Amino acid sequence: MISQFFVLSQRGDNIVFRDYRGEIQKGSTEIFFRKVKFWKEDGQEEAPPVFNLDGVNYFHVKVVGLFFVATTRVNVSPSLVLELLQRIARVIKDYLGILNEESLRKNFVLVYELLDEVIDFGYVQTTSTEMLKSYVFNEPIVVEDARLQYSALFMQGTKRMPGTAVTKSVVANDPTGRRREEIFVDLIEKISITFSSSGYILTSEIDGTIQMKSYLTGNPEIRLALNDDLTIGRGGRSVFDYRSSSGTGAVILDDCNFHESVHLDSFETDKTLSLVPPDGEFTVMNYRLTQEFKPPFRVNTLIEETGALKAEVMIKVRAEFSSSITANTIMVQMPLPKYTTRASFELEPGAIGQTTNFKEANRRLEWGLKKIVGGSEHTLRAKLTFSPESHGNITKESGPVSMTFTIPMYNASRLQVKYLQIAKKSGTYNPYRWVRYVTQANSYVARI
Repeated sequence: MISQFFVLSQRGDNIVFRDYRGEIQKGSTEIFFRKVKFWKEDGQEEAPPVFNLDGVNYFHVKVVGLFFVATTRVNVSPSLVLELLQRIARVIKDYLGILNEESLRKNFVLVYELLDEVIDFGYVQTTSTEMLKSYVFNEPIVVEDARLQYSALFMQGTKRMPGTAVTKSVVANDPTGRRREEIFVDLIEKISITFSSSGYILTSEIDGTIQMKSYLTGNPEIRLALNDDLTIGRGGRSVFDYRSSSGTGAVILDDCNFHESVHLDSFETDKTLSLVPPDGEFTVMNYRLTQEFKPPFRVNTLIEETGALKAEVMIKVRAEFSSSITANTIMVQMPLPKYTTRASFELEPGAIGQTTNFKEANRRLEWGLKKIVGGSEHTLRAKLTFSPESHGNITKESGPVSMTFTIPMYNASRLQVKYLQIAKKSGTYNPYRWVRYVTQANSYVARI
């Protein structure tokens, strides 16, 4: 049971606000934003997703730069409320096509209509895009997405899908008057790796998701085929307690779970999933893998004292994937000793699209790279200056090095979608059935 729901911009502007129970004082949006903006508790730089302030529980998730927030005075499950916020964001995105500040402001009537159907007096009714279509009647106002992030990813040979292909509303009609019959599949993996100081892998894990966004009318049955050599569960025993005929395959998932619409009748024999996709975006399958896999990046760090109050840091990043693949938006961070007063940087000759920064407030080194091509290696040197105050071991007080990145068309688990087949034959269905692979860093850490 929640009391309030609201959406704030990065500046703290109140975009959407709904008070369901009237039991929390006015100004909760300002109180929340000030607390999150200037969070300094527990030695953390960012506010946790759940915190309590003056008897009010605040729950929030950040989606495309927007704060989705719920408040309550009662003791409710944090995971339940956080999942609700994520689902509300997904439902709004399904209806608006694009989720950003402009689309919310232009479609506030539709958004409030959705919220009134999703939540009644603080209690959740439904978060199903398909079920809501029976109760929500406002048409969305289409907003162009300036990023067009999908245009370069969904292609086949010389043919390229328009950038707006997967960022349109599930209820809005095509400007030509006919509906494009398309379906998109995303295989997204978030990897967590910890390297030792000598470069060996200490821990490794993959949290993967197969997501689908359907624009097919009539809800036809589809079949999604995965690797033939896929095994679920250690020792060749699947999560369904059947003995796998293939033994231990090349791709071994520790565990997985499926959307309620997925039928697993033939999954054990031919690794195909049958389902009737609901309208909008939904998760077909979640999976987890902890067996050793080849990391996309190797990170090596060296620290040397060059004087009484000086030291030099060298960070080297090498891309271990194919040269046909490019990683985007890479950020390398390294905490420095608290007595560090200055840092000067030296990049490799001819470096393009790289930025460096020394965050004096929290003594942190930041190295940003716009892109890294597979097989390439990049190096950063930083000269540090320390204050005269007494200090201990520089190596022990530095690090670890952490890294965030996104790699399109790459997946570390080697899980593949072999084909996607629509059971119902129709001349209106678009032949484009795209599968996009994306790998992101969940926790990528190298000890020093």
